[in-house]
Amino acid sequence: MARKLLILLAALFLGIVVVLPVIAIFHRAFAEGWGTYVASITDPETVSAMRLTVIATLFVLPVNLVFGVAAAWLIARYRFFGRRALLVLIELPFAVSPIVAGLCFLLIYGAYGPVGAALEGWNIQLMFNLTGIVLVSLFVTCPFVMREVLPVLMVSGEDEEKAALTLGASGWSIFRHVVLPNISWGLAYGTVLTMARAMGEFGAVSVVSGAIRGETMTLPLQIELLYNDYNATGAFAAATVLAGLALVTLALRGVLDRFGPKRRAHT
Repeated sequence: MARKLLILLAALFLGIVVVLPVIAIFHRAFAEGWGTYVASITDPETVSAMRLTVIATLFVLPVNLVFGVAAAWLIARYRFFGRRALLVLIELPFAVSPIVAGLCFLLIYGAYGPVGAALEGWNIQLMFNLTGIVLVSLFVTCPFVMREVLPVLMVSGEDEEKAALTLGASGWSIFRHVVLPNISWGLAYGTVLTMARAMGEFGAVSVVSGAIRGETMTLPLQIELLYNDYNATGAFAAATVLAGLALVTLALRGVLDRFGPKRRAHT
């Protein structure tokens, strides 16, 4: 009886907090018909926001993959002074509000910050453009790949790597043929989470982007702008894109959960 009650409460909670809001988004987006929805989605400013979001994510993802794997490898395979401090530092974005992080970046890399002021003499501006958006997106997403790959490296151990090294394999060969197959599913998890966070980040981006219409508006910022302009249909239409991406992310996580453990068990 208690088990059924807990399941019912969990389902009720998910229905109220997750399912109903998602249904409301799609219902409101299509309330005025398919034509209005298409017109809202194809609005030049909304298309520009989608494009900027994708471009920023494409910059963030490969950097995070390289950094996450390197950091996980360093922490898992070596013991050195400051190892725990490095781990805490990488996980700092989990504890810092994105808005606070964005403000810190603005104070340091903005025109009146120490770095921004020095670069201004070279006519280099880091804030209020794509560079600033990428920088804060890198900050908020940097822990995800590392946190997914690190446990896999810790569990797999280094026996296979030492054996390959003894047989004369190069470092790149060891990584490509031994390490990469072992961490592939963890890497996939981290990639999915990084993409979802980078595309949906609002707080930090809102501080450093400048919110210039058609230029530095990412999709989350564009949704807020449309809603504040009393264009509810346009806002909810744009929100369906992010909601769709969230559903795709959940589907990918489900696939990884379904097949990942089996794959790892055979490697």
